[in-house]
Amino acid sequence: MRYLGNKTKIMPQIEKLLDEKNILINGLEFCDAFSGTATVGDYFQNVFRIISNDSLCASYYISRGKLINIPTFETLGFDPFDYFNNVDTNSYVQGFCYNNFAPTVSERMYFSDENAKLIDFIRDTIDNWSNDGLINDDEKSYLIASLLESLSKVSNVAGVYSAFLRKWDPRAIKRMFFIPVERTNGKSQYNNEFHLNDVNDFINNVHGDILYLDPPYTPTQYISQYHVLETIAKNDHPVTHGVGAHRDNGNQISRWCKKEYVGSEFEKLIANAQFRHIVFSYSDAGIMSKEFIEKVLKRYAVEGTYTFKQINFVKYKSTRAVNKEIADNTQKKTHYEWLFYIEKKQTPLYISPLNYIGGKFEVLPLLKDYMPHNIDVFYDLFGGGGTVSVNAEAQRVIYNDINPFVSSLLHKIATEDIGKTIKYIKRTIKKYSLSKANKEAYVALRTDYNSKEPSQRNPLDLYLLICFGFEHQIRFNSSHEFNNPCGNSGFNQEMCEKLIAFNMRAKQLGIEFNSQSYEGYENDITPRDFVYCDPPYLISCGAYNDGKRGFNGWNEEQEQQLLRFLERMNDRGIRFMLSNMVDRNGIENHPLNEWIERNHFRVIENANVTKRNRQNRKEIIIINY
Repeated sequence: MRYLGNKTKIMPQIEKLLDEKNILINGLEFCDAFSGTATVGDYFQNVFRIISNDSLCASYYISRGKLINIPTFETLGFDPFDYFNNVDTNSYVQGFCYNNFAPTVSERMYFSDENAKLIDFIRDTIDNWSNDGLINDDEKSYLIASLLESLSKVSNVAGVYSAFLRKWDPRAIKRMFFIPVERTNGKSQYNNEFHLNDVNDFINNVHGDILYLDPPYTPTQYISQYHVLETIAKNDHPVTHGVGAHRDNGNQISRWCKKEYVGSEFEKLIANAQFRHIVFSYSDAGIMSKEFIEKVLKRYAVEGTYTFKQINFVKYKSTRAVNKEIADNTQKKTHYEWLFYIEKKQTPLYISPLNYIGGKFEVLPLLKDYMPHNIDVFYDLFGGGGTVSVNAEAQRVIYNDINPFVSSLLHKIATEDIGKTIKYIKRTIKKYSLSKANKEAYVALRTDYNSKEPSQRNPLDLYLLICFGFEHQIRFNSSHEFNNPCGNSGFNQEMCEKLIAFNMRAKQLGIEFNSQSYEGYENDITPRDFVYCDPPYLISCGAYNDGKRGFNGWNEEQEQQLLRFLERMNDRGIRFMLSNMVDRNGIENHPLNEWIERNHFRVIENANVTKRNRQNRKEIIIINY
């Protein structure tokens, strides 16, 4: 059967990749989450136990038809193929296919009148046999799959079913011959499993050894391209519309085909996958870039396991695609199919969407190693870029930062529909012609942002000013106008992936974003909670804590105030962790050292962060448990 994205031609390369990773092992569970016409599952069903899924009913029946043992139809008592190939259906005119997909009634030319009648008779008879208990579910699936295979041989289409041909293809006017669904392997070795579900709902309820992903690549919606097969598979007689008699797609419109959503769909799928090995197929003509895919996969990969292979591939081209290539003078361009592999790690780490000074991503493994378990509320009282909050494990997570602009920006990124966020960012970049080192465009956006009252500013405009600003700094003047100059950077695929990952993880945790003094939480915190503090460092100074940006700076008095706050936490039996610095280039933080010694708190050092930015610095973690 002709089908967009069919993997028949690259199956040897997929098999070779599995062999190289030492996972071509009999009996492993192999999940084909976008099964399509079950090319991959069929190829491997003599090795693996296959778990098949697709959101289209037609694909479900095809997969089931290919991945069950060939039925014997004992209860039926005769060969249905002989029966259907010898039946006279000339007078069978009540069927949906004849009335909607054939020329006499509808003037549509998907099938000849004769074949439309035969398709209707076969499909209705299959349901009748099923309702009468003459065939079981496997036998029903096998017959429907065989019907879809058979009718594809006489369909008057160019390859997909979005429209029919205006002249009869010679093969379309021949009588349809009812044939068994084509299979690479005649017998399944294991009891395979079949699902009909949206992939991101399905993935939360399944686990196994190998996850194979072959999602849609382009804006083309499969439900539209194969609506005829879907209608015949369901036999539900839908209301149709348009010249092509399309069915209402309803909730079957795939976000994998939408530019603003495909990245978040991919991120969620990889994050939620409960499989040790992941193999991903995509195309260089797809919506997602190789760079974005790589960033996502490496976030969730065991270090050193990420693998990429590029395969020359002759892709299917619609008439529109051919005409576009002619217009772009890219007819001779070589196309590639991409294969990716990772071994998935147990606990991925997430990072702030902001390149925030003092961010804790580098020391996250150390922080997480020493954080307690069974936390009711996790308080990140000096939240900054939010990296620690988004990696917290607690029943409830509260992010707080004294800078309301940063807090509101992270809240916007975390809670808004990610597709709308990305669409706004790209639209604004285009509106202002933002690009690296384009000072005029940058100043225009900054001027418009500062011209509004703070409560009326869109936080995503601030995000873009940070992205395209000098060293991604967050700087305001005393009037709370953003005053960082233009830089030599911009919005790229890595930053897009960080946005998506932060949005997904923050929603999973339900992070609450606030902006107030940390002391305002004192009466709320209980011994079942946990307090993390990452204040400005007394012996180090960044643009966010020098006291010249419209916000309070950080001095010894404020340091002592925080230390007294933590002493009160300790007296109440509340667990806390404090990140700080005790030495920088020979300058010692005496108040902090004296406080540690006086209270006998535990100090943890990390040699990996003792030298950064060519400075001799000693950063530590202090805990009271």
